[in-house]
Amino acid sequence: MRWQNHYSMKPVILCDLDGVVWLAHRPIPGSAEAVADLRAAGHRVLFVTNNSSATVGAQEQALAFVGIDAHGDVVTSALSAAHVLSFGERVLVCGGPGIHEAVGRVGAEVVSHDDADRGARVDSVLVGFHRDFDYEIMRRASSAVRSGARLVGTNDDPTYPTPEGPIPGGGSILAAISTASGRLPLVTGKPYPPMAELVRAMEPGVNRSAVVVGDRPSTDGVFAATLGCRYALVRSGVTAPHLSAADEPTWFAGATAWVDVADLAAVARAVLGE
Repeated sequence: MRWQNHYSMKPVILCDLDGVVWLAHRPIPGSAEAVADLRAAGHRVLFVTNNSSATVGAQEQALAFVGIDAHGDVVTSALSAAHVLSFGERVLVCGGPGIHEAVGRVGAEVVSHDDADRGARVDSVLVGFHRDFDYEIMRRASSAVRSGARLVGTNDDPTYPTPEGPIPGGGSILAAISTASGRLPLVTGKPYPPMAELVRAMEPGVNRSAVVVGDRPSTDGVFAATLGCRYALVRSGVTAPHLSAADEPTWFAGATAWVDVADLAAVARAVLGE
């Protein structure tokens, strides 16, 4: 991880990935250059993503592939979910490799779906985005929750941005398991307190001058409010250029933008122009 005092003179930038840096790992034009410009001016850039599917190392490698060195600067919702687990806790994972990695980091134990079916003890069911979600996964997860396990979601984003348009996100999977089990989840990613606590622990320099950059006001904008810092809305992801507060007021509730611009490159120009 980079030395924090190297970046202490300028506001910290908390940058989303999907819809801001890339769409399904296809880089958004100007994003890598924007990160380089911000860092050259003395800003620390952390990448704070609700994507829990990939491991931290895989995210770092993907960023390196598009020209961004992110070693030690990636925070995922899988890490925020692990933040609420206890050592030795038995966890049924409904998600990707990123969640498995995060569970192992805190010394919790992954319970296989077969063992859960055979009645093994499950303390928490941890849910994130994964493309192999099906009825049997929903059945096992909801059964474990009805038997007393805690339901934890890495995020509740209903959709995930891709170059071809939005697809169902981790929040849609979580909603299915929550409905089937009759239990409300503890959600840990943006915009909720567990992610805010994790980010502050990783970068104590986050203050009111920091900037959260994101494409979803209901997630990134509210996360900025949770942290007490500024929000930069970009129109390169799920929020279409034509969408306004009058069109979709629920998206913008509690998420007044400091700037509302096309992309990360425009955010960098605004920050560097202060």
